[in-house]
Amino acid sequence: MHLFKSLLTTLLFTTLLTKGTLTMAQDQTQQNKQLLADFATAVFVKKDLSQLPNFMQPGYIQHNPLVPQGLTGFEQFFSAWFKAVPDWHYQLEKLVAEGDTVWAYGVYSGTQKGDWLGIPATGKHYSIYAVDIFRIENGKLAEHWDVLDAYGLFKQLGVIQ
Repeated sequence: MHLFKSLLTTLLFTTLLTKGTLTMAQDQTQQNKQLLADFATAVFVKKDLSQLPNFMQPGYIQHNPLVPQGLTGFEQFFSAWFKAVPDWHYQLEKLVAEGDTVWAYGVYSGTQKGDWLGIPATGKHYSIYAVDIFRIENGKLAEHWDVLDAYGLFKQLGVIQ
């Protein structure tokens, strides 16, 4: 009987520990998704770059070679993009998260009215899909990768045929 109680206690403890750990991981995953949703709203929808320190690590690592490193580099790049494309729009379509990583699928669109990426103003509208991948560290965005339709962007802007 004592062996039975010990096994039952061990089984119960293991189940509670596993379930508790799983629940904590799920909570963290949801927090990471919410962080990215809030970031997208503040920075990409409202274009409020002053909010960046609330969402990003100062040493933010950027893997897109067009965007300079760090929070300041991100701010410079997007400030120029917002200026060149006054009707710049971002539509978040889907968020997927696992562990410390969140994937955002969305649409970037607007009309290029100013010089951007060395391309003189074209006056043309574009709409491209992109996947942005962020690593979260201590509740803030720490690292970023992206995959976007650069060919479609440059074709829509008339830069390539």
